Amino acid sequence: MQLGRVVGTVVASRKEETLEGLKFLVLKQLDIYGKETGGYRVAADAVGAGVGEVVLYATGSSARQTKFTDKRPCDAVIMAIVDTLEVDQNVTYDKARDG
Repeated sequence: MQLGRVVGTVVASRKEETLEGLKFLVLKQLDIYGKETGGYRVAADAVGAGVGEVVLYATGSSARQTKFTDKRPCDAVIMAIVDTLEVDQNVTYDKARDG
């Protein structure tokens, strides 16, 4: 799993039939300390995340292991919304404080 911050949405009026009903979000990739790494990723949203939230996402074949993405041509999925991130006993992100 990787960390990202939701920075936008993708709207596709025409898409593969098995992608119908999926919401796509643009993520800014983050390191373990919550700092932006410069990369972006588009991911299907399985948890109802919103712009500005820090999320956990999976890529590759792992992205198709959720009930939401099973048997769909998806290589990135948001699987969790982060409430708190603690590294080396230091809270580096707290949704209530930083969100």
